[in-house]
Order: sequence, then C-alpha cells, then structure tokens
Amino acid sequence: MRRRAVPAVLAVTALLLTAGCSSGGGVAPGRTPAATVSGGSTASRSTEPAAPAKGAATVLRTVAKGLKSPWGLAVLPGGDLLVSSRDEATISRIDAKTGRTTVLGTVPGVSPAGEGGLLGIAPSPGYATDHMIYAYFTSASDNRIVRVRYDEREPAGERLGAPDTVFKGIPKGTIHNGGRIAFGPDGMLYAGTGETGRRGLARDRSSLGGKILRMTPDGEPAPGNPFPGSVVYSYGHRNVQGLAWDGHQRLFASEFGQDTWDELNAVKPGGDYGWPEAEGRSSDAGFQDPVAQWHTDEASPSGIAQVNGAIWLAGLRGERLWRVPLDGTSASAAPQAFLTGTYGRLRTVAPAGDGRLWLVTSNTDGRGTPKKGDDRVLELRVR
Repeated sequence: MRRRAVPAVLAVTALLLTAGCSSGGGVAPGRTPAATVSGGSTASRSTEPAAPAKGAATVLRTVAKGLKSPWGLAVLPGGDLLVSSRDEATISRIDAKTGRTTVLGTVPGVSPAGEGGLLGIAPSPGYATDHMIYAYFTSASDNRIVRVRYDEREPAGERLGAPDTVFKGIPKGTIHNGGRIAFGPDGMLYAGTGETGRRGLARDRSSLGGKILRMTPDGEPAPGNPFPGSVVYSYGHRNVQGLAWDGHQRLFASEFGQDTWDELNAVKPGGDYGWPEAEGRSSDAGFQDPVAQWHTDEASPSGIAQVNGAIWLAGLRGERLWRVPLDGTSASAAPQAFLTGTYGRLRTVAPAGDGRLWLVTSNTDGRGTPKKGDDRVLELRVR
C-alpha cells in the first residue's frame, strides 16, 4: 500500500513493419495499416521456432449465455470458470461441461459507475487449500484488491466470505480504471491500472495510476521489483486491461490508446511505456515500443491469453479476436483477426488447455448492443 517515487529508466525502440488483416489482403490505398508489428535488433527473439505466421480459430460451442456485464474470468482447478459482473458486483461459477451458472455471492464495497465496478478476479496460488479468490474493484474512494473465501458448503448466493483488503489506494475514475489481475509464474500478484483520464498520473512515478503493479499475495512490494520498496513494475501506461505470460515467463500486456493506436506490449521491469507523450511506437529512445499496434476502431483491447506461441487479444470496439504470433518478445508476423463482428464486443480470454480458449463477450457493458442471448462464454479451438 506504499507509494514511493521511482527513478526514471530508459527503454528500447524497434522498427515498424506493416501488417495485413485476417483475410490476408493488403492495405487500402491511402490508409495507414490497421495493425503493425515491431521487431528490431534490440527486441528479444527466441532461439526456439517462431509461432506460425497464420493461425485459426473455430468456435466449438457456447458454454453459457445470459450473463450481465461480465468482466473478469478465471479458471479454477478442475476446469470450471469464475466470471465477475462489473455492474452487479457478483461472482458466478460456470460448470465448464454443462454450462450451469451459479451465483456465488456479491462482493461488498463495490461502487459501480462508468467503467468502474467489480473487475478482474484470480484464484489464490494456494486455492486448493485456502479457497481464496482475489478481486480488483472500484470502491467509493479508490480502486483496490481484496480476497474473499469461497465456501461451497454455503447456499448459492452466500458462498463468498467477508473481503480482506490486500491493497488499496489505486486512483479511480469513471473511465480508465484498469482492473486486470493475475498471479504470475513467480507466484506474485500483478495488476494493470489506468490513469483515470488524468494523463499526468501515468508517468508520475509516485502515483499508482497508469501502471503495472507487482506485489506479494499479501500486498507488499514483491522481491526483485525494479524500484526497491515500491509495487510499481512498469509505468507510462494509459489503461491496462490484459496480462499474460508466455512459456518462458515473459509478461505481455494490452493497453488502450486514445484516438490512434492501441498496443500489445512486452513488459520489461522498470520500463517506461510513454503515455501521454507517446501513443504507439515512438522515436523517443526513452520509451518502450509495442510489439503490435492497432487503430483504436479495430481493437480497444481488454483481456489477453497466450496459447500455442501466440497472444490472443479480445477487442471491444473492434469486435474481433486478434492473434499475434510471437518470436521471443517480438511479433513474428502480422496480427490476424477472427470472429469480426460475429459476437459483438469481446471482453476477455483465458487458456482452456489442449489448444483451446475461453472467450467472454461484452455487449451489456453500456456501450454494446446486446445480441444473441446477451453476453456469453464461448469455447474455441485455436492454433
């Protein structure tokens, strides 16, 4: 819960390569490419084979539907799913086989408004024994992270215990609250935050807004953080809503741009990602360049997942699922889009194992048009 100043750091830059769309076609004359990738001599490339340039995504089934303002998605041991409702402040469990949906309960203290509410959720690393669920939410005064105990013995609707505050003091707003949380391969808790529309917070190293945070499960600065005594892991972000790791424990994050470029970033400890001075790639050597970038009307990225050597990115305004094949921390080929316009706004994704992906739509968030049973969870086969 501490907020300390952080020294400035330098980042690396990369070259811009043009990219096509999912149909494999080129870019319309006179238009800047919709999606671009970066990968220069300073980018990290792997000695293992790069992911194939082209992939595929096939919807296998609708797992559950009729969800209301779904936001967070987590996979329990055994495969069942947890989904948070941003506006209703509830957490529901979805049977991954039958689709049966059970409301576990309401998280107290949530104050939904605008883009704020009950956002990201994550099971404890020790869930098998402690049955704790972590949640990031907007309260009346801030954004914070709590943990609640899930007791299956209680009646439906009453299975969540009282919240224990793990971390508080993250700036809140009607927009740009960030909200994604995830436990990394190192067992530490990571959180993506937003600058709440106050641009200056992003590169203000004494603020928790516009950052990626890394902390212990108890909310203390994690050992090995780039700035001793601080939970800040990277800064200069506008609004981070996606976190995912590859098989080599490298962190990637999605970020909303303003009017020009949305981003997929490879996250470096202590890295400065440039907002508000930079949106997308920059000529300033002090800022980290994105792995890939999109025009905001074709992405508006929220949750991401790594499956089969590629980052899969859910697009809200773009209403499509993007695939970014990786070679280390560089994109090995142009981003490729799937499901464009088919299911409306897409909120988040999570690995389902065996080359599969869980996908959650977001048409009841106040900006979409509810369609085909409102919001749903889909199961996809991807490669």
